[in-house]
Amino acid sequence: MFPTDKGASVSQYVSKVLEYVRDSGVPYRLNPMGTTIETESMEEALAIVNGAYKILEPVADRIYSTINIDARKGSVGRMDGKIKSVESKIGKVNT
Repeated sequence: MFPTDKGASVSQYVSKVLEYVRDSGVPYRLNPMGTTIETESMEEALAIVNGAYKILEPVADRIYSTINIDARKGSVGRMDGKIKSVESKIGKVNT
């Protein structure tokens, strides 16, 4: 999520959103093209997305947002587990 009407560099705006995500207390991971969050419910995830939007809305006339949702009941800590699983297989040959 970022404003599209603030020029080529929007890191000052994205950093405010990331501060909000960090302060929410949910696990998150910043990557070059977005941010992954891990919540225990859909309501919590959507509340964080809405809160992030409310940070940008007063200062931007146009905001770009994308969201992908992978909902899995009864599973926590998957964000790190998924990465470790793929990394453990790099360079291995299946026999």
